Amino acid sequence: MKKLFLLATFAGFVYFSEAQQLKTPVASPRQELKQEFGLSTVEVSYSRPAKKGRTIFGELEAYDKVWRTGANAATTITFGDAVTFGNTNVPAGKYGLLTIPGKTEWTVILSKQTNVTSHAAYKQSEDVARVKVPVNELPFSLESFTISFDAVLPTSMQLIIGWDKTVVIVPITTEVASKVYRQISELEGKTDFPYFQAASFYLENNKELPKALTWFQKAAAESPDAYWVLFQKAQCEAKLGKKKEAIASAKKSKELAAAAQNDGYVVQLDGFLSTLN
Repeated sequence: MKKLFLLATFAGFVYFSEAQQLKTPVASPRQELKQEFGLSTVEVSYSRPAKKGRTIFGELEAYDKVWRTGANAATTITFGDAVTFGNTNVPAGKYGLLTIPGKTEWTVILSKQTNVTSHAAYKQSEDVARVKVPVNELPFSLESFTISFDAVLPTSMQLIIGWDKTVVIVPITTEVASKVYRQISELEGKTDFPYFQAASFYLENNKELPKALTWFQKAAAESPDAYWVLFQKAQCEAKLGKKKEAIASAKKSKELAAAAQNDGYVVQLDGFLSTLN
């Protein structure tokens, strides 16, 4: 009898184990976001619950109560480099992304806690940043809870959090200029110095334009058919008040761009040349 019981137990265990292999759709699927930003990346990991005809904020997710900002597991955000989150300087690292929804304003929180899935587990003493942001109402409804990035520029972007007709936006900025200048300084004088990249960065930041022009000249000598190099060179010459040289560089750039059938560049160069006449 004992042997029969053990066999039955084993058979039940095998059946149960096999039943666990069934794969069904996840109600709140996980999403991983990775956004290049500044000189590094920002990554978000969160679950996306659906509205399913429910009233979200004020009912499903209570006002004025800490929310894990998603479903299932905790929501996290990882900064590959230091950033300013709202108005708070935040070191590189991984943080819990929590929110306190309100009717007209949300509090968006970065926490050292990366495993908060309930209000009871949250400890305000572990906060790294708290940002109050106004609620924006959409003219349509987002069925799935969504976190995304928008207005991504070299040193600034927006973290967008939205569900149903509610969207909140957190500004994020980062400092890159000093880091790039340091890289350029370390590379300057080497045989493989990136003349065009370095000159373009100096031009964009209005730094030592005579030196930038020298680098553009060397980049153009290395790649005489590179119309994009000549266009940047022309812009640098124009900023330095070298109008005659700027016109000559722009015309040569236009000629090369036309030969390469890059109509977009030709249009840009026509516009640029019109500002010099």
